[in-house]
Amino acid sequence: MKKNIAIIMGGYSSEVEISLKSGNVVYKHLDKEKYDAYRVHILKNKWVMVDENDNEHPINKHDFSTTVNGYKITFDCVFNAIHGTPGENGVILAYFDLIGLKHTSAPFYQMALTFNKRDTLSVVKQYGIPTATSIYMNEGDEISTKNIIEKVGLPCFVKPNNAGSSFGISKVHTEAELIPAIEKAYKEDSEILIESFLDGTEVSVGVIQYKGETKVLPITEIVSENDFFDYEAKYLGKSQEITPARLSSTQENRVREVAKRVYEILNMSGFSRSEYIFVNDEPHFLEMNTVPGLTEASILPQQANNEGISLAQLFSNAIEQALK
Repeated sequence: MKKNIAIIMGGYSSEVEISLKSGNVVYKHLDKEKYDAYRVHILKNKWVMVDENDNEHPINKHDFSTTVNGYKITFDCVFNAIHGTPGENGVILAYFDLIGLKHTSAPFYQMALTFNKRDTLSVVKQYGIPTATSIYMNEGDEISTKNIIEKVGLPCFVKPNNAGSSFGISKVHTEAELIPAIEKAYKEDSEILIESFLDGTEVSVGVIQYKGETKVLPITEIVSENDFFDYEAKYLGKSQEITPARLSSTQENRVREVAKRVYEILNMSGFSRSEYIFVNDEPHFLEMNTVPGLTEASILPQQANNEGISLAQLFSNAIEQALK
């Protein structure tokens, strides 16, 4: 008997349109012989199941069901394709845990932890994982540009602590640029992170649970046409994404080892894609994405394809792992 799968997409953040694209790709490629797939839009003003004719059917939040022509539809599993809140930060996953509904992501605490950049860095640093020098700030804190530059140097990066897709991020080259960059980051989040610039090859590493084992996918080298891997570079073609990355065997073995270690340190399951920059052949951890882009052109699907894993296999595996 086929399983009913709710593919949740949308969300409450700046990433809503990107999430809708990811969710629709999952819907397109999910094995229709195994699953009955349903698109569920989780938006600030409504939770609805959108049928093949784009008709909307409200979701009953009591048990996450919907009713179509008098017939109640319940779900066996949720495929989480929400980038940002409330999918990537674990909020909606805690709700699914409460009502006993399985989902394709890591447990809600792991999702909340990894969505918080500074908390993630605090954990991995304790295990000796190299990272950039950083400063944490909350909105309202006194700002001393002199002290910031003394600690992290120039250039540096200013980032919202809880945001994705490079929204609100700036690369700062001069002291005069620092305050506007901080103000920009605060528009996305009340907590920010200021990090030193690491000059080296940037790579993206997908680590997933595949057929019951932790699997490191082929590594992608990021070559941005812009000053860094910003929104344009990620989504508007302003970068080269080279899979497999042009690394020495020493670099490749080391980043694979570190990426798997970080996945295990953070007690992850499901999808992840982490960014690293090499400094003297040592990969420095930047951040982890636990609901990475899932379109045909996104990095993690590129990596899976390079490994011989189709989108249908990738998505089916996530569901089978969740159902176990």
